[in-house]
Amino acid sequence: MDVAPLTSGAAGLRTGLRVTFEGTTYPAEEIARGAAYELFSAAEVTGFEWAPRPEGGPAWRRFVHCTEVTAVQGAAEQAEAPESPLLMPVHRTVGWGRVQQLTQRPEAADDPLVGAVRATAVLRRGTRMMKVLSARQLAGHVRGWLPHGFCYREHDVAHLRTPAALAVLRGDGQGVADNPDVAYALRWRAADPGDYDVPTGAAYRGLTALPASERLGAPVLGTGFAPSNDQLIPEFVTRDLVDLPMPANASLVAYPAQGVEVVLYTYQAEQRGWLRMVGPRWRHLLAAVPDLAPDQEYVPVGEAPRSTHLVGRYAGAEHEAVADLPGGFRVQAITRAARYPVETVARRLRYAHWRQVPCQVLREESGWLRLRLCRPDPDSVAVTGAQCHERGVHETWAPAAEVTDDRVVDFPYRL
Repeated sequence: MDVAPLTSGAAGLRTGLRVTFEGTTYPAEEIARGAAYELFSAAEVTGFEWAPRPEGGPAWRRFVHCTEVTAVQGAAEQAEAPESPLLMPVHRTVGWGRVQQLTQRPEAADDPLVGAVRATAVLRRGTRMMKVLSARQLAGHVRGWLPHGFCYREHDVAHLRTPAALAVLRGDGQGVADNPDVAYALRWRAADPGDYDVPTGAAYRGLTALPASERLGAPVLGTGFAPSNDQLIPEFVTRDLVDLPMPANASLVAYPAQGVEVVLYTYQAEQRGWLRMVGPRWRHLLAAVPDLAPDQEYVPVGEAPRSTHLVGRYAGAEHEAVADLPGGFRVQAITRAARYPVETVARRLRYAHWRQVPCQVLREESGWLRLRLCRPDPDSVAVTGAQCHERGVHETWAPAAEVTDDRVVDFPYRL
């Protein structure tokens, strides 16, 4: 099976979609249900790049966010309500450029204008989230890693479609230099807005104070926005930087230099594994992924203890549950007849303290616990010897006998 990219310039020309950008109307293709557009031009235009396609047609293209266009003609009706756009208060003297500059200054973290703009980027149940990955991180998620750390709404980053453009969102400290031909990402739906935080305020101030030697990736600014010279991208983190359960139908995707999106794998919650979706045309995109056979059809995660999972109640008994959004939450079961909708649901995970530092317990091996710091700062990193594995994520091993306040916690969701 060969799955076609989700974006195709020829398709945009066939559907008759036209978008007005900077006073000119262009044939276009919709991206992420209208969150962004790929514009096409037969002649060279400032800001467009030369990108001829094998099927022919206009050879110049540009990706723009929906907030940059002034009119859309011929768009199809969307099955889901759009995400809330990023908005700024109307002001005679303060424009987009000034706001973007403020978001890049840590000293402006408490500026009311920055806070007002950031507050308009909200999450809801079912919001599509994105995390840009390296090849190593992609391999980790195929083998069982869960969503964690810094992430973004797909709506806010849909116009970033090439490895160079997506480099601003990578948290491994490598950027695009290690693999300029392809970028990877994990995409999933948020099970509950309470699973996420905005990395601002006193709770995350320690991240902004970490020296370069104790972090990977771009510095955390504390304004709630990603560091960028020309973008305004609101950031989120998983609450306490912990793992979140993998929802059904999450996907691992690739963005080659051509600017298309290729779905590599989708998560099959019933079998706890990843089903390969990519066919021979794009299988070379997996060549850089370590310890992963590009021709392997299905990759089971296995039965290793998971750091977090959903639990729900049905007919008076507790069951493991799965988020199957936008539909809801149901019992984790292989057979369709047993996938009952649960009556209550909660996220269950394990917390502990080591040397008075709050941590999530990721796993236990031979009397040792793998811990992730919930609030990294220079002092907690120094006292635990935790190592930074990606932007904002610090982990360490601790003797189980030295850990205190070891407990399992349930975070209930409202249904």
